[in-house]
Amino acid sequence: MRVFLAACRHILCILMFVLVVIGPSASAFDNSGEGLLIGVEPEHNIFEQIERYRILAEYLSKELGINVRLTVMSRYGELLKRFKSRRLDGAFLSSYTAAMAFKQLNLEPVAMAVNLKDNAFSQGYLFTRKDSGITAAKEMQGKSIVFVDPATTEGYLFPLVWLRQNGVKDKERYFSRFSFSGSHASAIFAVLDGKADIGCAKSTVYNRQITKDPTIGAELRIIAESAAVPETTLCLKKDIPGEVKQKLLAILEKMTSTERGRSVLHNIELLRFVKAGDSDFDGIAKMIEIVEKP
Repeated sequence: MRVFLAACRHILCILMFVLVVIGPSASAFDNSGEGLLIGVEPEHNIFEQIERYRILAEYLSKELGINVRLTVMSRYGELLKRFKSRRLDGAFLSSYTAAMAFKQLNLEPVAMAVNLKDNAFSQGYLFTRKDSGITAAKEMQGKSIVFVDPATTEGYLFPLVWLRQNGVKDKERYFSRFSFSGSHASAIFAVLDGKADIGCAKSTVYNRQITKDPTIGAELRIIAESAAVPETTLCLKKDIPGEVKQKLLAILEKMTSTERGRSVLHNIELLRFVKAGDSDFDGIAKMIEIVEKP
C-alpha cells in the first residue's frame, strides 16, 4: 500500500508540474517591472509546496515592491539545466544544487530557511531495516540500495562519500542493484517495504516521517549520519542589483517582527530566515572533492 500511494503521489506531482506554475512562466529581473522569477526544487508533497510558496511570493511582492513569481521544478537538479532557458533570477535550493549553482550559474547565497525545529541545516542518514542484519559497509555487498537523486547531498553525495571512506569505490559492482527514488520520503518507504536493502534520506524528512508514524523508527536503523549542511537556501544571480538583494534579505529577516510576516512563516512551516554565506557550503565542497578523486 505504501508503494502504491507513493507511486500515485509521484504521478500527480508530475501532472501538477505540467499544469501549475506560480505566476508567469518566463521573465527575468530588469527595470521594466517584470520582477523576479525564482525557481523552487520539488518536495514529496508538491501540492502543499505550491500553496506555501504562493503565499510567500505574494508577501514578498508586496513588501519588496517588485512582482515575485515562483516556479516549481519537477525534479532535483532540473533547475541547473533549465535556469537559463526559463530566465530565472534565482532559486530556493538544496545544498548540493546550490554548491553547483555557485560555480555554473554565478549565483550567490542570500538567506537560509530555519525550520520548525529551529534549525537551518539537515543531515544525511544512511539506513536499513533492523531485521536486515546490515550494520556496516562490509555487510552491504551484493545488496540493493536506493538513493534519492544525483543532485542531492543527503540522498546521494553523502552516501557516496561514506561508502568510499569505507572501501567501496564502485557502487555498480558492489551492490546487486541501485536505484533513485526521486524524493527522500520515497526512499524511506522503499526500504520499509523491502524494495531496497539500504536507503538514504535527509534527516528532516526522516524525522518528520517518524513523528507521523513512530513504527517507522521501530523498523529502521540509522547506520551513518553526515555533517550538517544547509537545507534550503535562497540564491540569487550576482548581477541582480545589490540594493534589491539587500532589501529582500532584510524583508526575510524581519518577517518575525510583524503579525503578517509571522502568519506567512506559520503557513510555510518555517520559524524565520537568516543570512546565508559561502562558508555555509564548505562541507559540500569537501565531499565533492572526495568523490571526484580517482
